[in-house]
Amino acid sequence: MGALPVFRWRLAPDGYATRRQLRALGLRPGGQPVAAQLERPRRRRGPLVAYLYRVDLAVPVRPMTPARRAALERANRARRTCPSCRSDAGYVIPAALGCCVPCAYPDPHGSEGSTL
Repeated sequence: MGALPVFRWRLAPDGYATRRQLRALGLRPGGQPVAAQLERPRRRRGPLVAYLYRVDLAVPVRPMTPARRAALERANRARRTCPSCRSDAGYVIPAALGCCVPCAYPDPHGSEGSTL
């Protein structure tokens, strides 16, 4: 495979799109290889790189089936469940803590303690 064509930021020709742009159009790359690369220069660091795919080779996004929706709900529920107290925290448990905030930082004064 030869080198990818490289375009400067906002200067890519029509017919190319990033994954996010394809998704906004209801499309996905569909197994096609990266067709080009977009580079945005930055000071004192390497450029930001975005990979581009051909829009004419993109395929429609797969529809959400009831089984996929149920699997997604189970996965999100697992991310909200605290492994220590087994309760639904109502938010995604931070990986840095590994458990919900009340379990990670228990109140040393108990529930009746002063807040001052």
